[in-house]
Amino acid sequence: MSLVCFPDHGLPTPIFEETRIATLTPPQLDELLASGWRHFGDDFFRYNIAFHGSALCGVLALRIRLSEFGLSKSQRRILRRNGDATTHVLPTRHCEEYDALFGIHRIRFQSDVPDSLRDFLSDEPADRPCENVAIEVRVDGRLAAVSFMDAGRNAASSVYAMFDPAMGDRSPGILTLLLEIEEARRRGMEFLYVGYAYTVPSFYDYKKRLSGLEAFDWGNGWTALPPDFVWRRPWIAGSTKATTD
Repeated sequence: MSLVCFPDHGLPTPIFEETRIATLTPPQLDELLASGWRHFGDDFFRYNIAFHGSALCGVLALRIRLSEFGLSKSQRRILRRNGDATTHVLPTRHCEEYDALFGIHRIRFQSDVPDSLRDFLSDEPADRPCENVAIEVRVDGRLAAVSFMDAGRNAASSVYAMFDPAMGDRSPGILTLLLEIEEARRRGMEFLYVGYAYTVPSFYDYKKRLSGLEAFDWGNGWTALPPDFVWRRPWIAGSTKATTD
């Protein structure tokens, strides 16, 4: 089983699109998400191929069909492990507490280190370009993690998440994702979009292990993600082209 958009031989038709949008209605957000678009602030983009390591690989836009999602044993353990934490869903805002958490969260990155939380959120993040909520996790009153989720009419989208590395044994990144699923379900939504992953092993593979997962088969609609699907083309150093096989 494979994705039609990534051929057995040759390369797919490349998609590299970007635009700026300051205001969206909930149905408009749903439509963009369903077409593989993502955004940080007012900057919207979508692309279907990227470089990772020494290969050209495919980009998978992923979403969870919420009616099909079920907790795994490991996810249940994470929820139990965080039974002492408190959670809050609030309109997203910029504040010193979030900036401080971002400052220690970004230390985890060794490349492509983001400069600021404003790389991902607009100056008016609660409603520009669309509704966005912050899902906070606190332990003994201390902010341990927070994720930021767009809300459309029928779909939600995970924009960014950050956490205190000292709380890493609580699996805070997975925890906030589970809380986003809970909030999207509470709002009666059908889908939660969880961003991009690659068609080769990468840091984003944890998304591929979520139940109810669907992938965007660029130009061919959404489909269940084929298990262990891999697509790559070797990249020759010093060349401007990838090999086609």
